[in-house]
Amino acid sequence: MIKYPLFFIVCTLLFSSCKETPHEVEFWLTDPGQNIKLERQKPLGIQEDKNSLLPLVEISIDPKSTFQEMDGFGFTLSQGSAKHLLGMSESVRKALLEELFGINSDQIGISYLRLSVAASDLNERPFSYDDLNDSLATDPELKYFDLGPDRNDVIPVLKEILSINPNIKLMASPWSPPAWMKDNKDTRGGSLLEKYEEVYAKYLVKYIEQMEAEGIHIDALTIQNEPLHPGNNPSLLMLPEQQARFIGLHLGPAFKKAGIDTKIIIYDHNADRPDYPITVLSDSLANPFIDGSAFHLYGGEIGALSEVHREFPDKNIYFTEQWIGAPGNLSGDLSWHVENLIIGASGNWAKTVLEWNLTSNPTLTPYTYRGGCNRCLGAVTIDGDSVTRNPAYYIVGHASKFVLPGSKRIESNLAEGLPNVAFLRPDGKIVLIVLNNQEKTQAFEFSTDKTGFKSELNSGAVGTFVWDN
Repeated sequence: MIKYPLFFIVCTLLFSSCKETPHEVEFWLTDPGQNIKLERQKPLGIQEDKNSLLPLVEISIDPKSTFQEMDGFGFTLSQGSAKHLLGMSESVRKALLEELFGINSDQIGISYLRLSVAASDLNERPFSYDDLNDSLATDPELKYFDLGPDRNDVIPVLKEILSINPNIKLMASPWSPPAWMKDNKDTRGGSLLEKYEEVYAKYLVKYIEQMEAEGIHIDALTIQNEPLHPGNNPSLLMLPEQQARFIGLHLGPAFKKAGIDTKIIIYDHNADRPDYPITVLSDSLANPFIDGSAFHLYGGEIGALSEVHREFPDKNIYFTEQWIGAPGNLSGDLSWHVENLIIGASGNWAKTVLEWNLTSNPTLTPYTYRGGCNRCLGAVTIDGDSVTRNPAYYIVGHASKFVLPGSKRIESNLAEGLPNVAFLRPDGKIVLIVLNNQEKTQAFEFSTDKTGFKSELNSGAVGTFVWDN
């Protein structure tokens, strides 16, 4: 008579392979009240009994129910960020960039970066790639186009980042065309003159082609940063009707003619105006060239992203910017940003979730005059070779470190007091991000049809859980 081990008998009775059953869950925690910042905790075992007297909240996860594929989580690399990094000693900068963009256990794996096309308001001064000394001069042939100042800082830093993570995706966003293309001849505000729309399309083509020549592929281009906010410097007012015309008649055909595969993304502004991207997407000429819509959340509700998705389910959604004001408050910033962006934007179809600038310095410089941001706090503050990790570092890190590009959002229920979002990674692992937004500790059980686990979070804490499906 053959004697089978008890282990085999149990597995057989359960009609499942014990080899495929996960035995523990990787658990990473940020708990501001306990001064715990993205730190690995003791793994959770299957149905681990924490002997908690707290009532359990259930989070049910269905890996078979999938939604959008994620492109990544990250920040904007401004000229200021690049200058701060270049001011460090080479060895310290290399170590910091590896920490930010590497994928080892002690790194946070940033997988997506946004760039400004020419200057943003976090540059030392406003500029375009075709500035002219004579205020009355024009250059419709773009003879003077040059990536110019970016060759001194942004491009060298990008090349260092690409050497660490050659697969990182890059999105570019213009803050303003050259002033000579605008009705007010100023870097701040004004509108693009219709007679220069074709020239501006060629300008953007040149940008993408010259970056490609530097070995830098631009995966996506938004048409205009905050097109309804002409108060920054630089900035541009671009109404939806003009954006649709510009894409349908000029930029889309110019990309096609040049063989450019960079995605065209519209809007790139607040969630309070979903009518803007809907108007652009409703244009029959523009629509075929558009990949999707981008959002910020300085106004409106994050659910507006789903409103646009419902109207145009074949177009993608991106979340591209949210700033944190200095000096930062980990407790408040962590809770709001994780709930609304990491969980909220992802849960409303966003393929990317990007915070604002990558780095700042102690004086929060540079920023432009007449509208630059003088309170924007980076993910890290750089002071010489000294590095301080700020709230955005931990906010993004709770996702970028674990939700690999190509992961798909999967179904998870709306648990009371525990906003959450779940993903299925390409390697088959499940990632669950949970926030306790209540004023008391919350115990909870999270489960799939295969197994379940128990944990708890203090008020204001965030947990990321990773296990085999």
